[in-house]
Amino acid sequence: MKQVYKITYPTGKIYIGKDSVGSARYMGSPNPDLVNADFAKLPAERRADYTLRKEILWESETASEEELAAKEVEMIRAHGSNDPQIGYNRWPKFAAA
Repeated sequence: MKQVYKITYPTGKIYIGKDSVGSARYMGSPNPDLVNADFAKLPAERRADYTLRKEILWESETASEEELAAKEVEMIRAHGSNDPQIGYNRWPKFAAA
C-alpha cells in the first residue's frame, strides 16, 4: 500500500512524507537538526514525554512510484509543510507570496 502521511510534532510543526510499502512504524526523515532545534525550545517536561501523530492523508494499492511522488508534493504544498514556520519539509522550495 502506497501512502502519503502527515506527522505532527509536539513543536506544532508538521512533516509530509511518502511510504511505498505502508509501514506503520515509518515516521519519515525530516532534517534532525531542524527538529532538534525546535525540541530544545520546548519545556523540559514536554521533551520528556511527547507523542508524534501520524495521519494517512492518501493511500493507493495501484499508484505508481511517480504518482506517489506527485501526490506527496501536492500534499506538501496543500498543507504548507515546506514553509519553515509550519513544517519540516524543505522540498519543494518554499516561495513566500
